[in-house]
Amino acid sequence: MSQAEKIVEAERRSDPRVKTKLLGRYMMPDQHEYACNILDIALNGICLTGPIQGQVGDKVIVYIDHLGRVEGEVSRLLEDGFALELTMTPAARNKWAERIEALSPELIQGSHTDRKEVRVEPEHKRSRFTLPDGRTYQCEVIDMSISGASIKVAVFPALGTPVQLGKMRGKVVRHHVEGVAIEFVSVPETGTLADRFKDINL
Repeated sequence: MSQAEKIVEAERRSDPRVKTKLLGRYMMPDQHEYACNILDIALNGICLTGPIQGQVGDKVIVYIDHLGRVEGEVSRLLEDGFALELTMTPAARNKWAERIEALSPELIQGSHTDRKEVRVEPEHKRSRFTLPDGRTYQCEVIDMSISGASIKVAVFPALGTPVQLGKMRGKVVRHHVEGVAIEFVSVPETGTLADRFKDINL
C-alpha cells in the first residue's frame, strides 16, 4: 500500500464514535434474535455486547432503540460482543447520521456537547473555494459537519489561512491527500449547510 493509500485509509478509520446507553436486539444469520447493549455508534459501524458473537464476515441485522434497523457484517470480535461494519447507501447513511445527531443527551455516555460531530457526505458535492486574495477554485466536498468540511481541491493554503467555501467562511486546519480540511467560523441561522456551500452554477 502506498503512503497516499495509507493516509486515505487512516482518514476512513478516523470515523468519530459516539458512546451510547442504547439497547436493542440483533438477528444472526440463523435468524435467532438476541438482546444487546450498543456500546458505541459511528457513521460506518457499531459495537455491541450480546450473548452470541458469531464469526467475522457474518451478516447481522440490528434493531436499535431510537435509531431503527441497520445491517452489516461482523468486522471484529469483542470479549462479549462484536463490531459491525454497516452496509448502507449514501442516502441511508446521511439519514443515519441525522438520527445519531438527534439523539437526546441522556442516551449518550458523557456530555452531549462533548461528543464528536458525525460527518456526512453531501448529495451536492460541487462548490467553490476562495482564497483571501480573491482567487477561486472549483472543489468537491468530501464530507461535512456543522463545524467544518473536508474538500478535494488543487491548492493547499497554509494552515490557518482564512477561506470561503461557497457562502461559508472558515479557516484551513489540516492538509490531506486530496485537499484540505476547513473549520467553519460561522454557522447559518437558516437553511442547511449543504445549501450554503453547494455551487449550482458549475
